[in-house]
Amino acid sequence: MAKNRTSYVCSECGYEHPKWYGKCPACSSFGTMNEEVVLPEGPGRAAVRRPAEATLLMEEGEERGDEIRLSTGMGELDRVFGGGVVRGSVTLLGGDPGIGKSTILLQACRRLSQSSRVLYVTGEESRRQIRLRAKRLGLEYQPVLLLTNTELSAVEQVIERESPDVVVIDSIQTLYSAELSALPGAIGQIRDCTNRLIALAKTREITFLLVGHINKEGSIAGPKMLEHMVDTVLYFEGDQNLTYRIIRAAKNRFGSTNEIGIFEMGEQGLLEVENPSAALISDRPRHVPGSCIVCVMEGTRPLLAEVQALLSDSSYGTPRRMSTGIDGNRVAMLLAVLEKRAGLRLSGADAYCNVVGGLRLIEPASDLAVVLAAASSHWYRPVEEDLIVFGEVGLSGELRSVRNAAARIAECERLGYSRFLIPGADRPKTVGPGTTVYAVKNIVEAIEVALQPKGVRT
Repeated sequence: MAKNRTSYVCSECGYEHPKWYGKCPACSSFGTMNEEVVLPEGPGRAAVRRPAEATLLMEEGEERGDEIRLSTGMGELDRVFGGGVVRGSVTLLGGDPGIGKSTILLQACRRLSQSSRVLYVTGEESRRQIRLRAKRLGLEYQPVLLLTNTELSAVEQVIERESPDVVVIDSIQTLYSAELSALPGAIGQIRDCTNRLIALAKTREITFLLVGHINKEGSIAGPKMLEHMVDTVLYFEGDQNLTYRIIRAAKNRFGSTNEIGIFEMGEQGLLEVENPSAALISDRPRHVPGSCIVCVMEGTRPLLAEVQALLSDSSYGTPRRMSTGIDGNRVAMLLAVLEKRAGLRLSGADAYCNVVGGLRLIEPASDLAVVLAAASSHWYRPVEEDLIVFGEVGLSGELRSVRNAAARIAECERLGYSRFLIPGADRPKTVGPGTTVYAVKNIVEAIEVALQPKGVRT
């Protein structure tokens, strides 16, 4: 009779070894090797052998990509998926506790249940709690099947019996297999359960939507290989104290990872923000130094965002450099460029940078907005109120070209803006009537246009 054996698995990368290490040999993480008891392979699972068959990659009359997608009924969520969730795919949705992961999936079930058979599996709430929340979201009369059992074999039996098209698992950390001795949420449990769900998805064309907890580092709890196994990984971003929530794709085998979906939390759940640009800058104070509007590209969508900067005399020997919503290292670099190329004395000043609304800007086109907001705060002169800027700043202080400049200008014109400050290489050939475009070569020229001080002075 085969005996159980002990193995040690890294919680970060999934590396497995029969001996314990303080430092993982694969990813060099400390204290991540956890003990697991590996059961001997049963005769039932070992004896299963499916015949292999090769097929043509594309056959005549096969469905097009847009015909195998299911709409969630929320345009913002469909945008992140790439036009809707793909049949037979496995999606992992992660985010902070209370951010709205279960809420948005329940809302998606409302639309999906109108054309598909939907099963909602929960291990974190009782049937009564789910019904109360579903009633608040307007789901009480929707044909959604509910299962509160998280033992994997029981879930598989219900799937076999009910034949759902879409299955929501809330959450993957509560799902467990009785064949393993590890507790729910352990590395082995998560890996084994996910493998079996993926096999179901591919063989039966079932769409799985999995909720995943995140750890203190902000990544999804469990082995890193979990994100490699699934087809799509979505992250819910935003502060619980803020109104807006943002869904961003970290991985998407069927679409772009550059798209984002913006939602607003309300009494009726998460509501789509139809015009995010107008919403994000609607509360911008007028004639206040240290504020600048930038147009960035999130996938194919131009988006307006407000960048704020505050400079003040430092009380410490080493000035502080802090940022929210934008990379702190890039902010520090831009401040150094501003000091060296434009002559601002910032070495003794604390600098704080913030992107309003909980957005996270990763595009270099936001560089110019950071520079102008910092210069505006330094001189205490407001940036022109109706001025939209974008452009990448180089270490020599030059402004470099960015992509889709014409699309950015067109979106801003649609919102009523008519004055733009952009890199010289991005000067458009034609603009709308009443539109003024300032195309400059470096940050010194940009500061002169945006702030119009009496020369750039120290």
